[in-house]
Amino acid sequence: MERLIKAWFNSVRAFRRLLATERAFQQELMLLAASIPAAVFLSSSWRGYALLVGSILLLLMVEVLNTGIEAACDAVSREFNIDIQLAKDCGSLAVLISCILVLGVWGTAVYETLAGTAF
Repeated sequence: MERLIKAWFNSVRAFRRLLATERAFQQELMLLAASIPAAVFLSSSWRGYALLVGSILLLLMVEVLNTGIEAACDAVSREFNIDIQLAKDCGSLAVLISCILVLGVWGTAVYETLAGTAF
């Protein structure tokens, strides 16, 4: 139980730091806040709702991991290194792929809502 409590406090510390310093995390958190009520209107089932909100949560998770990669790389060296550049670029690519996924899921939901089919 002690391990879970420590993990909780570590997570809260990371959340607070990201909320205070990372603009992308702040924007994605606002997107999550907006998506929770919007998903109610776009989905006709709990599965559809979970998919819509879950895609935003996945984006947030990838952003958190990307920030962790960048922080670890910066802790190793701030000088240019091709391997560090690749690590940071891969983290950025993961965020981009997550954004594309969100756009696909939400785009499909909007299209199906406008077309009158269930999502």
